[in-house]
Amino acid sequence: MEVAIQARQVLKARQATQLIFLVCGLGMSSWAPMIPFAKERLALNDANLGLLLLLLGGGAMLMMPISGWLVSRRGSRMVMAGAGLVMAVVLPLLLILSSAPAMAVALFVFGASIGTIDVAMNAHGVQVQNLYGRPIMSSLHGLFSVGGLFGSLGLGFLIKLGLNPVYAIVGIAALMVVITLTQYKNLFPVAIEQQAIAHFSGVEAKPAEHKQPFQWLHARVLFLGLMCFAVFLAEGAILDWSAIFLQEVKGLSLEFAGAGYAAFSVAMAIMRLMGDTLVARLSGKTVVVGGSLIGAVGLGIAVLSPWVVGALTGFVLLGLGVANVVPIFFSEAGRLPGISPTVSIPAITTIGYTGMLAGPALLGFIAHHFSLTIALGGLAGLLALVALSYRIKGH
Repeated sequence: MEVAIQARQVLKARQATQLIFLVCGLGMSSWAPMIPFAKERLALNDANLGLLLLLLGGGAMLMMPISGWLVSRRGSRMVMAGAGLVMAVVLPLLLILSSAPAMAVALFVFGASIGTIDVAMNAHGVQVQNLYGRPIMSSLHGLFSVGGLFGSLGLGFLIKLGLNPVYAIVGIAALMVVITLTQYKNLFPVAIEQQAIAHFSGVEAKPAEHKQPFQWLHARVLFLGLMCFAVFLAEGAILDWSAIFLQEVKGLSLEFAGAGYAAFSVAMAIMRLMGDTLVARLSGKTVVVGGSLIGAVGLGIAVLSPWVVGALTGFVLLGLGVANVVPIFFSEAGRLPGISPTVSIPAITTIGYTGMLAGPALLGFIAHHFSLTIALGGLAGLLALVALSYRIKGH
């Protein structure tokens, strides 16, 4: 039995999904300013801190495939709401726990909630986009970027104003809870979501479990996953290595070394908010190929320029170029004939985030044996390969 879907309902679902993306970005990035507090409070050395951070990524990676199974059975609305609330509850604990084992458990659960909501919100966003009839995935990811900027800067700003750090993070967590609970009713119920999946993918929303591992190995799913891996690898490199690159290679003073990631993040957020219009006018394939090439050129400029301004310009170009590439990959994954988005989206998300998590270690290995300049230059070549591959194989 088909459920009637009104235009007003789709518009409300779009706005609610944007706010869920905002919640995810806000919660995820609010952890970053807390890392120095955690290191000092728990008396950790760099190696032990690294192990704790690995648990966060491990929790996310573990839940990404599982969340697809949960979405196919409970609907993405319930999964998003549950994961969002868990993230909000655990967030303040990361600032107050004084035991390393307790912190390890909390970070694992926090990472698991991030991995869960990430898959569910992208799966939901694809169905909203399909029913909306126009590209919206870039703006959804744009709100995630905006949440990331507010989260990374907001906590520090509140503390700078004299607010107790615990009160500040509880305030951010409370905002996340309010947004999640108030937007829940506007997200698609499971009946509408399953109807959209069946219509646009040509499959039932609840695929047979024995088929799911084989669908993960579908050539198109693996192709999109590897493309996501390459782009996420570039993003992770800027997050983890841009400050060191600017300080050690370009000679920028330590207090300004974060300018590279800030320039990249702002450029990406702005471009994502403009991305839907761009995709509608040019086509997704043009944006992926052109954006990947712009990103490759940007990294090339950052590496080859002898001036700090040139390096920063290169990071801006990278952010502008890759901003809308991954949202297009998610959109395509949600429309693959014969494959449910509850299979394809967790698959490409898991493969993609492997690049973001494993990438910094890989670059560190290359930098150790050769140089950081060569490591980042290699990423420029990788993005050029993404452009060439999607030009040949992209839809």
